[in-house]
Amino acid sequence: MLGAPIAAEIRATVARDVDAIRGRRGHAPALAVVIVGSDAPSAVYLNQILRSCEKVGIEGRLVEMPGRASSMALRSEIERLNRDPLVAGVIVQMPLPKRIPLSTVIDTLDPAKDIDGLHPRNAGLLSLGYEGFLPTTAHAAVEILKRSDIPLAGRRVTVVGRSNVVGKPAALLLLRENATVTVCHSKTVDLARHTREAEVVVVAAGVPGLITGEMLSPGAVVVDVGINVVADKIVGDVDFESASRVVSAITPVPGGVGPVTNALLLTHLVRAAQAQASNGRGQPVLQLAGSRP
Repeated sequence: MLGAPIAAEIRATVARDVDAIRGRRGHAPALAVVIVGSDAPSAVYLNQILRSCEKVGIEGRLVEMPGRASSMALRSEIERLNRDPLVAGVIVQMPLPKRIPLSTVIDTLDPAKDIDGLHPRNAGLLSLGYEGFLPTTAHAAVEILKRSDIPLAGRRVTVVGRSNVVGKPAALLLLRENATVTVCHSKTVDLARHTREAEVVVVAAGVPGLITGEMLSPGAVVVDVGINVVADKIVGDVDFESASRVVSAITPVPGGVGPVTNALLLTHLVRAAQAQASNGRGQPVLQLAGSRP
């Protein structure tokens, strides 16, 4: 399951939406990406997002703050972006320097511009089944399955990883698709038993090569969300070589979930821009996921 063709389809739709917004408002929506310090992998990721913005006509702004920046300085910068009417969405690259607590971002970021689903308001909407901004990587992990015509309703799905940005939200999104979901983590006993019992496995543990072919059932479908650097090479959480001999479909790393994540982030930005234009505050009317207004 390659991410590039799916990402291209998503970007084509976004480009049309951005043209429509520009026609109505006289300018394209802007995405601000904030990075504190000079973390090389983070810079590469953010530059990929900015290139994606350029492809669809979105204004991408890279806000670089020095590594010595204080929590107060970061808070002030986020508040400035919250007030900027041209900025429809804001993302703050993780991880932050250890001295800056995550609460600095969560407590400050306007949930109407939180297009990566970090704010508790958006997390709460997801857990209750309402439409909000989803954590983009989790969204991409499920979307790549749906767009690859992998059936999910009634199927046994194991999610390996319970982070707030991928594992937990991915499990909730899979439940929305009527899958039967098991969530495994570092304290799970006999992880292999749970992965072998699954028809679909989503892995987001941050441990290179954690899942091998012998831990998977023949014909299973695997989504590898992991991004790890081993010997200067980017690898996933799944041992691709052994797994690919067993499964019916698997996402590569790189080239799988990553491109879809970047493309979906742009759809979130378009939604934010549309909501902000429609009601002046940016908070969409609450509605259940899958329902119609």
